[in-house]
Amino acid sequence: MQAIIDELARQAEADLAQVTSKETLASFWQKYLSKNGQVPALMKNLRTVDAAERPAMGKAINELKQKVQADYDAAAVRVNQAELAARNAAETVDITLPAKTRPTGGLHPLTLVRNQIIDAFAGMGFEIYEGPEIEDDDHCFTRLNVPKDHPARDMQDTFYLSDELLLRTQTSTGQIRTMDAERPPIKVLVPGRVFRSDSDATHSPMFHQMEGLVVDKGINLCDLQGMLDVFVQKLFGSEVRTRLRPSYFPFTEPSVEVDVSCFECHGKGCSLCKHTGWIEILGGGVVNQKVLRNCNIDPEVYSGIAFGIGIERIAMLKYGINNIGLMFENDLRFLGQFHE
Repeated sequence: MQAIIDELARQAEADLAQVTSKETLASFWQKYLSKNGQVPALMKNLRTVDAAERPAMGKAINELKQKVQADYDAAAVRVNQAELAARNAAETVDITLPAKTRPTGGLHPLTLVRNQIIDAFAGMGFEIYEGPEIEDDDHCFTRLNVPKDHPARDMQDTFYLSDELLLRTQTSTGQIRTMDAERPPIKVLVPGRVFRSDSDATHSPMFHQMEGLVVDKGINLCDLQGMLDVFVQKLFGSEVRTRLRPSYFPFTEPSVEVDVSCFECHGKGCSLCKHTGWIEILGGGVVNQKVLRNCNIDPEVYSGIAFGIGIERIAMLKYGINNIGLMFENDLRFLGQFHE
């Protein structure tokens, strides 16, 4: 029996020298230390030994089991350390290599201009309202003093979804919804997308507007010009001024086109202002009394001013963009020029 123990010890030691991985380590444990391994098998065979020799043989078997277990544990530590070192070596990063850079994103020029316009008017006490893009004919036309037989409807190139539903042609619809929901005094900006069937270098079937509305006692055209003077100076420079020209809109009376003195040539005349010294930027006027009555506001007590700004037009003027389509093509070479 002692010879068998000694031979098994030498065999285990030889096999342990071949353990270099978790797979061979597992095979060693299965062969020698598992429930059906060779070391536990010695204990089962102990009953065949003479009774006088059993204590000595049992002690020898236990000593072998402890030695094989200790050698196995040491081998497990060695294998784990070797595999960890190999994995670390494979995952080594060369910090001298140039890093992969990813460009920082920025706001779209239309978003930049929209935020600048809102900031300018927010400082004058305006609130923000965003209405639905799918509107009914009543809010988009009729209550804005554009009845069904009015020639102004022909100017809108409207996308109709049904006889009564359409894609809004102007954010002026926000005037009606605000005056329905609130009583004067009212001071609101209505930004959003609008839709018209028109497309060329300076027009798009979808574009963005910013409608402004003020309703209170004693509001007049002078208030509109003073307010717009502050707006254009914040947007284009402190020396810029405005000029009002008579115009026509069915929802304002009187109506005006608003020009700004050319911020490129300072009124001397250049290609941007077509050598006139002035650039048209928006339209507005005093809210038509019929519009106030349509919203149950007494025009004998209250008056109002309204204006509509094309955000694309402001962006094209401010940044020197000559084709409106560039703002909808998502060309990173173009958009990257506007990072703040």
